[in-house]
Amino acid sequence: MSSTIDYDPITLEIIQSSLQSTADEMFSVIRRTAMSSIIYEVLDMGTAVLDADGELASSGAGIPAFVGVLDKACKEVIKTIGLDVGPGDVFLTSDPYHGGVTHLNDIVVIMPVFGAPGQLVAWTANIAHNSDVGGMAPGSASGDATEIFQEGIRLPPIKAISGGEPVSQVFDILRLNSRMPDALDGDLWAQIASARTGARQLQAVCERYGVGAFREACRRYMDYGEQVSLRALADMPKGTFSLTEEIDDGRVLSVEVTITDDEFVVDLRDNPEQSTTPTNCTRDAAMIPVQMVFKSLTDPGIMANGGTFRPVRLLTTPGTAVDPIEPAPMGFYYDLLLPLYDLLWRCMAQAVPERLGAGHFASVCATLIGGTHPDNGRPYSIIEPQVGGWGATGRRDGNSAMFSGVHGDTFNCPAEINEARNGLYVNRMELNTEPGGEGRCTGGRGIVMEYEIRAEDGHATLAFTRSKYPPWSAEGGEGGSPNYFELIKAEDGSTERLSFAAGVPTKPGDVIRIVTGNGGGHGDPSDRDPDLVRDDIANGFVSPERAAEIYGVNVN
Repeated sequence: MSSTIDYDPITLEIIQSSLQSTADEMFSVIRRTAMSSIIYEVLDMGTAVLDADGELASSGAGIPAFVGVLDKACKEVIKTIGLDVGPGDVFLTSDPYHGGVTHLNDIVVIMPVFGAPGQLVAWTANIAHNSDVGGMAPGSASGDATEIFQEGIRLPPIKAISGGEPVSQVFDILRLNSRMPDALDGDLWAQIASARTGARQLQAVCERYGVGAFREACRRYMDYGEQVSLRALADMPKGTFSLTEEIDDGRVLSVEVTITDDEFVVDLRDNPEQSTTPTNCTRDAAMIPVQMVFKSLTDPGIMANGGTFRPVRLLTTPGTAVDPIEPAPMGFYYDLLLPLYDLLWRCMAQAVPERLGAGHFASVCATLIGGTHPDNGRPYSIIEPQVGGWGATGRRDGNSAMFSGVHGDTFNCPAEINEARNGLYVNRMELNTEPGGEGRCTGGRGIVMEYEIRAEDGHATLAFTRSKYPPWSAEGGEGGSPNYFELIKAEDGSTERLSFAAGVPTKPGDVIRIVTGNGGGHGDPSDRDPDLVRDDIANGFVSPERAAEIYGVNVN
């Protein structure tokens, strides 16, 4: 509802800035207090401030895909719990079918904010990947799962703290279902501390400027986000654009995008039926890559809020892989989410090639390694996304060793942390110099990374996409190189090259070698500046023989 009060625009701007600073401070709290390296080092988390209706008011740093989770989770809490909430209450959810959106490892923490007694003005929310939430496999990630019940404990919206006091039974159930209860407990309390910190800061803002001004600032900020999106849509080509592509597991994904002056409609109705493998994603999750590509096309320079995505409309068919019906498993949802994101990117590159580069390695390259720590006897379980190469644009080479579009502002776990906390050695990390991605502008380089196992009872689960179909090129460039990994057995030195493995037993001395792909090239390789080719040779990115073959440049 529009306000009749003429609020000072400077005051409203200060409040809007406080929304962003609050989300950032919440992010910092989790980073400083979490127990698991996947959170405090990799930053596999996200934070946000939501208005009283659960609309995104401001997002913090972290995984871009998580920005699109928290508003959806909050609305599910409101739908399930209602607005009969009080100061100090904290809610949890993780189930993809009931507000969790992604998979069961990602626990969402949500807290109501009261600007004055009885006046709900906002919610603080965060999400983080927890190392083990039960299920049939360590790390709660199994490629053999055929239903979500096998992937861990399911949390619908549930009150974990009531009036500031923990509901002890909730924490008891969570701990009892985890193989790493101390880590889960510590990480969850870090998330709760984050939500509480955000709530205190927003309450202070309301006390200083008033509840009315706070609500008006949120409303106007979202209206501004919508205006920015509509202005960008007005400058985009109008019409319908479509693309179909086979992905590694043999399924064929289809997308159709219709752009008008005031809408960005994405039609995913013609997609495969839901799978009994854990590579499905909910409709809410399918909306995330849509929002991310839309944001890239409109105004990526400002923060996203609920108004930003008002022009976006998504069409899906229930019972398909992008809108499954319970109890389809979700553990590796990102192996569908990222191909979908990449397909949308490629589809829109047809319409606005000057804004979007060639394809990137487009995979989480999820690497889960666990066992019993040989030094302290404690179980450990790491799950790491890997970095890879991004596609070139018409103006510059692609970035090397960056996370995928879904992971964004995250980091690789330092070797020192992995070796100290997770009972293995990191023997090697270097850029991937395999052929692929050549062009007038070249694709960025992936990496080669080697983990040496120390645990006697080790196990590994890895899931890589873009292994069969490498990153796509643009304007006559060369396609990128594939993602894959190799299992090298200490016992006999044998090497097996794979793109997926679930629950593989490992022994001390075994090596897991990760190879992530180079991004796609842009433009005819013969048009590349010869001096840049010579630099590539000098840096070891391309051999003299390959340079002569693909670029026509001889260094002899």
